[in-house]
Amino acid sequence: MSPPRPAKVISQEDPTGAMGPKRIAHHVAIRMILLVMAMALLAGCAVAPSRNPLPEELSSQMMYDGIHIPNVRWWGDALPKDLIEKYAETRDQLEMQDPETFNRPIHYLAISGGGSNGAFGAGLLNGWTVAGNRPYFHMVTGISTGALIAPFAFIGPEKDHILKEFYTTTSTKDILKKRWIFAHLRREAGADSTPLQNILKDIIDGPLIEQIAAEHKKGRRLFIGTANLDAGRPVMWNIGAIADSGHPEAIQLIRDVLLASASIPGMFPPVLIKVRAGEETFDEMHVDGGTANQVFLYPASLDERQAKKELGIKGKSHLWIIRNGFIDPRFEIVPNKAAQIAGRSVGLLIRTQANGDLQRLYLQTQNDKMAYNLAFIPDSFNEKSNEDFDPVYMRKLFDLGFEMAKQGFPWQNSPPGFEN
Repeated sequence: MSPPRPAKVISQEDPTGAMGPKRIAHHVAIRMILLVMAMALLAGCAVAPSRNPLPEELSSQMMYDGIHIPNVRWWGDALPKDLIEKYAETRDQLEMQDPETFNRPIHYLAISGGGSNGAFGAGLLNGWTVAGNRPYFHMVTGISTGALIAPFAFIGPEKDHILKEFYTTTSTKDILKKRWIFAHLRREAGADSTPLQNILKDIIDGPLIEQIAAEHKKGRRLFIGTANLDAGRPVMWNIGAIADSGHPEAIQLIRDVLLASASIPGMFPPVLIKVRAGEETFDEMHVDGGTANQVFLYPASLDERQAKKELGIKGKSHLWIIRNGFIDPRFEIVPNKAAQIAGRSVGLLIRTQANGDLQRLYLQTQNDKMAYNLAFIPDSFNEKSNEDFDPVYMRKLFDLGFEMAKQGFPWQNSPPGFEN
């Protein structure tokens, strides 16, 4: 008779006597937690760039680092202190280039923000050229995606092909590089804007800067809007004056301004623009101009009729506004989730802000006896974008703007709430 076999010891942690399913799951969970913690620590190692912000008391003394240009920019919510001198400079330039300008109509173009919806404005400008009645703009302003359009609209139809290519072939990966989710804890934005910076290096080149400078000398003006987060105020940048300075760093400053104007807070990193006050170097934090205005022309306190009198201009003024977005609200069922609720709320805020800007500009034109012309994406456009910058969506929107302008765009003479 064989001796009895010893009883098998059963562990409560391992009821099978080996590494059973529960034990395996436990180990996997621990390893996953450790992996996630390690990734979070690695992400935390890459922190946002340090700052040396310009103190408020030195703001009146600062100069842009390496670029000593007067009248580079001014606050978008107040008149420049040297307004009379600006009038005199512009008048002299106009008189020297073409004295007949004083008797011709004056045309202003204001291009709004709107992200990938900028494809609508790009298509409209291309179609307007084909229609043969696109005006010669004496002043062009741009915000956010409108800032990327404005330099090419300012130069004129010969740059239409650049707008077409950018707004019909660009995808999200061409604009930004998304970061690992844990980078949001320590970084200044959820994405890296290096891809967009590389695009700006290609399209904002030396020959374009020379063309902008040449047009500035004729008395034409190109303004781009950003928001100075430290000051909490909108900023109007005189791009023509920067281009005309001839400074070797001017081209990079212009690229930085365009990048800042299009840098949506939270998605794109802010742009830290170097300035000097005395012997010390500081920085200013600039972001998407759309945080302050969706579209702009000039400070509301400016009397355009008085400005024309100072300049000696007798022709009637016309304002053309391209709103790269919808005017009327669009019904959309919102899931009861934080991200969707926040996204829908921000979209509502932007649309309401944009409509307020359109109404403000309308009241300015009424006061200044100026013709008001507004273009926007019609409600009949129901295509959906599958990503932040969806080239399929953008091509369809570009084609819509192109065809509408080619056939004679139905410009509106009043904004929402002021229908005639």
